[in-house]
Amino acid sequence: MTPTEPAQSKKGIKTGRNLLAAIWVGLALGGAALVTLLTVKATFLIFMGAALLVALHELDEALQNRGIRIPVIPIALGGAAMVTCAYWAAGGAVMAAVALTLVAVLIWRLFGGTAGYVGDVTAAVFAAVYLGLLGATVSAMLAAPNGGRRVLAFIIVTICSDIGGYFAGITLGRSGAHKMAPAISPKKTWEGLAGSIAACVGAGAIVLPVALHGYWWQGAVVGAAAVAAAVFGDLAESMMKRDLDIKDMGSLLPGHGGVLDRIDSLLVCAPVVWLLLAVFLRKG
Repeated sequence: MTPTEPAQSKKGIKTGRNLLAAIWVGLALGGAALVTLLTVKATFLIFMGAALLVALHELDEALQNRGIRIPVIPIALGGAAMVTCAYWAAGGAVMAAVALTLVAVLIWRLFGGTAGYVGDVTAAVFAAVYLGLLGATVSAMLAAPNGGRRVLAFIIVTICSDIGGYFAGITLGRSGAHKMAPAISPKKTWEGLAGSIAACVGAGAIVLPVALHGYWWQGAVVGAAAVAAAVFGDLAESMMKRDLDIKDMGSLLPGHGGVLDRIDSLLVCAPVVWLLLAVFLRKG
């Protein structure tokens, strides 16, 4: 279920997924994130790194549907370096990790022959930036003195896009739903988007003052920016899946699809929320 999908059919309201399994998986993932963030926050990097590694595997398999083969090993190592440097080192180290990952990809793919070289390298650079660099912005959030609470606030606000869109989809979208982007994802509706906006803005206005001692209006701004990024992030992944002719990026998470299906919005939201929190919470 995506943020703006109505859960309806001719026979009644349906989710199209195993809702009970999706709830349990969501609770398990949320619990793991909560424990790591509120105890030894650096352990969250392990949790996040594992998710990114699985997502890379899913993306690699999906790209193979179009005959594209990315060099997974240098991308995985480079992504780990980006995530680690964003937490432990300065910004220049992240830039170095990105540059060295590109160099490694160019060299590694030389041994695969000339056919498809440009396409494979281009896809590899995209994978490294999409997963590694966007993931590194979460590490940058985590590195702040109150980083655990920053990342927790980021996760809460972002997942509210899914929750708000889901409930709006099964209520406001019962009849006469207005499709938002039928060419990309036919089930996304403007009613679901309205629910996502209300949930994200409301969550931000509550979470930022409570968890980070910010102002409610700052939280509302963060929520509005997060829902915009989440929706576009979800649409971007839907576009990729349509181009690759697949329904889900994977099947590891019951009721959710693949790991990449679950973190697509989080990845695109991360740099947006990181920047806004850095501006609003200069002393934090």
